[in-house]
Amino acid sequence: MNRGRVNDALRRTAASDLWHHTLAQIPSVFGRLVYLSGLRNPNGGQYEHHGLALVFGEDDARKALKESHKKVFAEWISYNLEQQKADLDLYLSGLAEDQRTILENWQRLEPYRNLWPKSVTNVERQLYLADLTAILELLKNVYGVERPDRDS
Repeated sequence: MNRGRVNDALRRTAASDLWHHTLAQIPSVFGRLVYLSGLRNPNGGQYEHHGLALVFGEDDARKALKESHKKVFAEWISYNLEQQKADLDLYLSGLAEDQRTILENWQRLEPYRNLWPKSVTNVERQLYLADLTAILELLKNVYGVERPDRDS
């Protein structure tokens, strides 16, 4: 087997291990997006997963994480607004904080702006933000989240 085929086999194995042991355990696509973006070093932009790197090597682990992040992001933006809202509701229901507190913090801090892979196009980024903004506006109304005071 040549080196390219060996690397491809390892990458598939690292990716399947990631999906089977970790990502499949996260019930929402949005939760997977949060998880994977959290494995990207904010300073260097490289993905880091100690356990996956120990088993498959850093390069194959990073490739599996990068490809999985792109796949999960593509899945999220392929959903219609109703599906995205249901998925986001599922994600929020699994968090320890109450939804109102989460939405208030998201309104101020906008952490969802750091969830896309760096390879996305401007159009994909705009679609993601437009859809998420619409859903968040609806959820803020549902949970009675007030608009932030611009003077404070």
